[in-house]
Amino acid sequence: MGLYERWCESTKEKDKRRHYWTYVEKDGGRDEISDDLAETIRSHYDQLERIAEDVKRLGYDVASEILNAAMPQTPRGRSGDLGEILATELVEEEIGLRVPVRRLRYKDGRNMAMRGDDFIGAGYDAAGEKLWLLKGEAKSNKALSGTTVTSARKVLNRDSGRCTPDSLLFVANRLLESNTPADYELGRSLRDEIGLKSLSADRIDHMLFTVSGNGPHASLKADLDATGANRDHYVVNIHVEDHQDFIAGMFLKAEHLGDD
Repeated sequence: MGLYERWCESTKEKDKRRHYWTYVEKDGGRDEISDDLAETIRSHYDQLERIAEDVKRLGYDVASEILNAAMPQTPRGRSGDLGEILATELVEEEIGLRVPVRRLRYKDGRNMAMRGDDFIGAGYDAAGEKLWLLKGEAKSNKALSGTTVTSARKVLNRDSGRCTPDSLLFVANRLLESNTPADYELGRSLRDEIGLKSLSADRIDHMLFTVSGNGPHASLKADLDATGANRDHYVVNIHVEDHQDFIAGMFLKAEHLGDD
Protein backbone atom coordinates (compact mmCIF):
# COMPACT_ATOMS: atom_id res chain seq x y z
CA MET A 1 0.00 0.00 0.00
CA GLY A 2 1.18 3.49 -0.84
CA LEU A 3 1.71 6.38 1.54
CA TYR A 4 -1.59 8.11 0.83
CA GLU A 5 -3.62 4.91 0.89
CA ARG A 6 -2.39 4.18 4.42
CA TRP A 7 -2.57 7.77 5.62
CA CYS A 8 -5.80 9.27 4.31
CA GLU A 9 -9.37 8.73 3.24
CA SER A 10 -9.87 10.19 -0.22
CA THR A 11 -12.76 11.51 -2.28
CA LYS A 12 -12.24 11.75 -6.03
CA GLU A 13 -14.54 13.53 -8.46
CA LYS A 14 -14.05 13.61 -12.23
CA ASP A 15 -15.73 15.74 -14.88
CA LYS A 16 -14.25 15.01 -18.29
CA ARG A 17 -10.58 15.96 -17.83
CA ARG A 18 -11.09 17.77 -14.53
CA HIS A 19 -10.10 15.88 -11.38
CA TYR A 20 -10.97 17.10 -7.87
CA TRP A 21 -9.33 15.09 -5.11
CA THR A 22 -9.63 15.67 -1.35
CA TYR A 23 -7.82 13.77 1.39
CA VAL A 24 -8.48 13.64 5.13
CA GLU A 25 -6.30 11.82 7.65
CA LYS A 26 -7.60 8.45 8.85
CA ASP A 27 -7.76 7.69 12.55
CA GLY A 28 -4.29 6.38 13.29
CA GLY A 29 -3.16 7.09 9.74
CA ARG A 30 -0.43 9.50 10.74
CA ASP A 31 1.11 7.03 13.15
CA GLU A 32 0.97 4.40 10.41
CA ILE A 33 3.05 6.44 7.95
CA SER A 34 5.18 8.73 10.15
CA ASP A 35 8.36 6.65 9.95
CA ASP A 36 8.04 6.21 6.20
CA LEU A 37 7.21 9.87 5.67
CA ALA A 38 10.26 10.93 7.71
CA GLU A 39 12.45 8.77 5.48
CA THR A 40 10.74 10.17 2.40
CA ILE A 41 11.48 13.72 3.58
CA ARG A 42 15.16 12.81 4.02
CA SER A 43 15.26 11.32 0.53
CA HIS A 44 14.20 14.63 -1.00
CA TYR A 45 17.26 16.35 0.45
CA ASP A 46 19.87 13.63 -0.09
CA GLN A 47 20.29 10.09 -1.32
CA LEU A 48 19.41 7.61 1.42
CA GLU A 49 22.49 5.56 0.53
CA ARG A 50 24.68 8.62 1.13
CA ILE A 51 23.04 9.27 4.51
CA ALA A 52 23.63 5.62 5.46
CA GLU A 53 27.29 5.99 4.48
CA ASP A 54 27.58 9.08 6.71
CA VAL A 55 26.16 7.08 9.61
CA LYS A 56 28.61 4.26 9.01
CA ARG A 57 31.61 6.58 8.80
CA LEU A 58 30.72 9.20 11.40
CA GLY A 59 27.91 7.92 13.62
CA TYR A 60 24.30 9.00 13.98
CA ASP A 61 24.82 12.40 15.60
CA VAL A 62 27.32 13.67 13.02
CA ALA A 63 25.29 12.23 10.14
CA SER A 64 22.25 14.09 11.49
CA GLU A 65 24.24 17.33 11.47
CA ILE A 66 25.14 16.81 7.81
CA LEU A 67 21.52 16.12 6.89
CA ASN A 68 20.28 19.11 8.87
CA ALA A 69 22.59 21.39 6.88
CA ALA A 70 20.41 20.74 3.83
CA MET A 71 17.01 21.04 5.51
CA PRO A 72 15.13 24.32 6.12
CA GLN A 73 14.99 25.64 9.67
CA THR A 74 12.19 28.23 9.35
CA PRO A 75 8.49 27.30 9.65
CA ARG A 76 7.76 28.93 6.29
CA GLY A 77 10.60 27.08 4.55
CA ARG A 78 9.55 23.76 6.00
CA SER A 79 5.92 24.31 5.06
CA GLY A 80 6.77 25.10 1.44
CA ASP A 81 9.18 22.20 1.11
CA LEU A 82 6.77 19.68 2.63
CA GLY A 83 4.09 20.83 0.19
CA GLU A 84 6.41 19.99 -2.70
CA ILE A 85 7.43 16.68 -1.15
CA LEU A 86 3.84 15.55 -0.60
CA ALA A 87 2.86 16.66 -4.10
CA THR A 88 5.73 14.70 -5.64
CA GLU A 89 4.74 11.55 -3.77
CA LEU A 90 1.10 11.95 -4.82
CA VAL A 91 1.99 12.29 -8.50
CA GLU A 92 4.06 9.13 -8.45
CA GLU A 93 1.57 7.16 -6.35
CA GLU A 94 -1.73 8.22 -7.90
CA ILE A 95 -0.98 9.36 -11.46
CA GLY A 96 1.91 7.13 -12.43
CA LEU A 97 4.21 9.74 -13.89
CA ARG A 98 7.69 10.15 -12.45
CA VAL A 99 8.95 13.29 -10.80
CA PRO A 100 12.43 12.29 -11.89
CA VAL A 101 14.52 14.91 -10.09
CA ARG A 102 14.32 15.65 -6.35
CA ARG A 103 14.97 19.32 -6.82
CA LEU A 104 15.23 20.17 -3.10
CA ARG A 105 18.68 18.56 -3.21
CA TYR A 106 19.81 21.47 -5.36
CA LYS A 107 18.67 24.50 -3.32
CA ASP A 108 20.97 27.54 -3.17
CA GLY A 109 20.27 27.84 0.55
CA ARG A 110 18.31 25.63 2.88
CA ASN A 111 15.85 28.40 3.88
CA MET A 112 15.43 29.77 0.36
CA ALA A 113 12.55 28.89 -1.93
CA MET A 114 13.51 27.60 -5.36
CA ARG A 115 12.34 29.44 -8.43
CA GLY A 116 10.50 27.87 -11.34
CA ASP A 117 7.84 25.17 -11.47
CA ASP A 118 7.34 23.50 -8.08
CA PHE A 119 7.34 20.01 -9.57
CA ILE A 120 7.38 18.45 -13.02
CA GLY A 121 6.04 14.98 -13.73
CA ALA A 122 7.30 13.21 -16.82
CA GLY A 123 6.80 9.94 -18.67
CA TYR A 124 5.40 8.44 -21.84
CA ASP A 125 1.99 7.40 -23.10
CA ALA A 126 0.63 3.85 -22.79
CA ALA A 127 2.56 2.81 -25.88
CA GLY A 128 5.78 4.14 -24.35
CA GLU A 129 6.36 6.44 -27.30
CA LYS A 130 4.90 9.93 -26.82
CA LEU A 131 6.30 12.22 -24.12
CA TRP A 132 3.84 13.29 -21.43
CA LEU A 133 4.36 16.08 -18.87
CA LEU A 134 2.66 17.40 -15.75
CA LYS A 135 3.27 20.96 -14.55
CA GLY A 136 2.62 21.38 -10.83
CA GLU A 137 2.22 24.14 -8.28
CA ALA A 138 2.20 23.27 -4.56
CA LYS A 139 0.83 25.41 -1.72
CA SER A 140 1.02 24.66 2.00
CA ASN A 141 -0.95 26.96 4.31
CA LYS A 142 -2.38 26.94 7.81
CA ALA A 143 -5.41 28.68 6.27
CA LEU A 144 -5.81 28.29 2.52
CA SER A 145 -7.40 31.31 0.82
CA GLY A 146 -8.82 32.21 -2.54
CA THR A 147 -5.94 34.59 -3.12
CA THR A 148 -3.46 31.72 -2.85
CA VAL A 149 -5.47 29.60 -5.28
CA THR A 150 -5.68 32.44 -7.81
CA SER A 151 -1.94 33.03 -7.53
CA ALA A 152 -1.18 29.33 -8.08
CA ARG A 153 -3.41 29.16 -11.16
CA LYS A 154 -1.68 32.21 -12.61
CA VAL A 155 1.67 30.40 -12.30
CA LEU A 156 0.27 27.27 -13.97
CA ASN A 157 -1.07 29.31 -16.88
CA ARG A 158 2.11 31.26 -17.59
CA ASP A 159 4.28 30.29 -20.57
CA SER A 160 1.05 29.29 -22.34
CA GLY A 161 0.58 26.51 -19.78
CA ARG A 162 3.88 24.84 -20.69
CA CYS A 163 6.57 23.93 -18.18
CA THR A 164 8.87 26.92 -17.87
CA PRO A 165 11.95 26.39 -20.06
CA ASP A 166 14.46 26.91 -17.23
CA SER A 167 12.66 24.41 -14.98
CA LEU A 168 12.44 21.80 -17.73
CA LEU A 169 16.08 22.33 -18.70
CA PHE A 170 17.14 21.83 -15.08
CA VAL A 171 15.34 18.47 -14.95
CA ALA A 172 16.63 17.45 -18.38
CA ASN A 173 20.25 18.21 -17.53
CA ARG A 174 20.13 16.30 -14.26
CA LEU A 175 18.76 13.26 -16.11
CA LEU A 176 21.42 13.54 -18.79
CA GLU A 177 24.04 13.21 -16.04
CA SER A 178 22.63 9.80 -15.13
CA ASN A 179 24.26 6.49 -16.02
CA THR A 180 20.82 4.87 -16.24
CA PRO A 181 19.77 4.52 -19.90
CA ALA A 182 16.08 5.20 -19.19
CA ASP A 183 16.91 8.39 -17.30
CA TYR A 184 19.24 9.56 -20.05
CA GLU A 185 16.61 8.87 -22.71
CA LEU A 186 13.99 10.84 -20.77
CA GLY A 187 16.43 13.69 -20.26
CA ARG A 188 17.13 13.79 -23.99
CA SER A 189 13.39 13.88 -24.71
CA LEU A 190 12.91 16.78 -22.28
CA ARG A 191 15.82 18.72 -23.71
CA ASP A 192 14.48 18.22 -27.23
CA GLU A 193 11.08 19.49 -26.11
CA ILE A 194 12.56 22.75 -24.81
CA GLY A 195 13.75 23.57 -28.32
CA LEU A 196 11.04 21.98 -30.43
CA LYS A 197 7.98 22.78 -28.27
CA SER A 198 6.27 19.90 -30.05
CA LEU A 199 4.00 18.82 -27.19
CA SER A 200 0.37 19.87 -27.59
CA ALA A 201 -1.59 21.11 -24.57
CA ASP A 202 -3.40 17.80 -24.23
CA ARG A 203 -0.11 16.15 -23.22
CA ILE A 204 0.88 18.78 -20.62
CA ASP A 205 -1.34 18.23 -17.58
CA HIS A 206 -1.66 20.66 -14.66
CA MET A 207 -1.87 20.02 -10.91
CA LEU A 208 -2.73 22.56 -8.24
CA PHE A 209 -1.76 20.78 -5.02
CA THR A 210 -2.65 22.17 -1.58
CA VAL A 211 -2.16 21.02 2.00
CA SER A 212 -3.93 23.10 4.60
CA GLY A 213 -5.32 23.29 8.10
CA ASN A 214 -8.73 24.54 7.01
CA GLY A 215 -9.42 21.86 4.45
CA PRO A 216 -10.57 22.45 0.87
CA HIS A 217 -11.41 26.14 0.42
CA ALA A 218 -14.43 26.79 -1.81
CA SER A 219 -12.17 28.57 -4.28
CA LEU A 220 -10.49 25.28 -5.20
CA LYS A 221 -13.60 23.79 -6.80
CA ALA A 222 -14.49 27.10 -8.43
CA ASP A 223 -10.99 27.32 -9.85
CA LEU A 224 -11.21 23.82 -11.29
CA ASP A 225 -14.64 24.46 -12.82
CA ALA A 226 -13.21 27.46 -14.67
CA THR A 227 -10.41 25.48 -16.35
CA GLY A 228 -10.53 24.37 -19.96
CA ALA A 229 -10.93 20.84 -21.30
CA ASN A 230 -7.77 20.74 -23.41
CA ARG A 231 -5.66 18.93 -20.76
CA ASP A 232 -6.06 16.95 -17.54
CA HIS A 233 -6.42 19.30 -14.57
CA TYR A 234 -5.87 17.98 -11.05
CA VAL A 235 -6.91 20.09 -8.06
CA VAL A 236 -5.95 18.44 -4.78
CA ASN A 237 -6.32 19.25 -1.09
CA ILE A 238 -4.81 17.41 1.87
CA HIS A 239 -6.59 18.47 5.05
CA VAL A 240 -4.28 18.34 8.08
CA GLU A 241 -6.06 20.10 10.93
CA ASP A 242 -2.95 20.73 13.06
CA HIS A 243 -1.05 21.86 9.97
CA GLN A 244 1.84 23.67 11.66
CA ASP A 245 2.34 21.11 14.42
CA PHE A 246 2.31 18.34 11.82
CA ILE A 247 5.05 20.00 9.79
CA ALA A 248 7.21 20.76 12.83
CA GLY A 249 6.82 17.21 14.13
CA MET A 250 7.65 15.57 10.80
CA PHE A 251 10.79 17.63 10.27
CA LEU A 252 11.92 16.91 13.84
CA LYS A 253 11.49 13.21 13.15
CA ALA A 254 13.24 13.45 9.78
CA GLU A 255 16.21 15.34 11.23
CA HIS A 256 16.79 12.83 14.02
CA LEU A 257 18.43 9.76 12.54
CA GLY A 258 18.76 8.17 15.98
CA ASP A 259 20.37 4.83 16.59
CA ASP A 260 17.26 2.65 16.49
